[in-house]
Amino acid sequence: MYSNHFTAIKGDKYAYMLVLDSYINATQEERDAICNGCGAASSKFDFVPDTIYGLCINPACNPHDWEYHHGKVLADKIRADSLFYTNILRLIKSYGGPLQWLRERRALKYYLAVKHLGESAFFEGKDGN
Repeated sequence: MYSNHFTAIKGDKYAYMLVLDSYINATQEERDAICNGCGAASSKFDFVPDTIYGLCINPACNPHDWEYHHGKVLADKIRADSLFYTNILRLIKSYGGPLQWLRERRALKYYLAVKHLGESAFFEGKDGN
């Protein structure tokens, strides 16, 4: 069942991610079946990097995949995309360093890509599509 309740979990050794409770309560096998890191699962090629200037952002991508899989309506997609961006920024800020500003600029591109190009991935396999 899709829940709107969120919990902060440790996304890596530094940053906390905001994720759906259903993501936390899922088994690793359930997550592995849905979450594939960055990029659309239905894409023939894995052309979206899982890193931004050396920083792995899978801790933000996987909960985003989960929300896309379980979301039902456009409002769920909008929330998933916003939370994805928030979680990437949390990762970037937790690491800081001289590449932070470059990573933040790239994170904005990731967000804009899912915001403007992610509807087909979000609605794939859902009723009426």
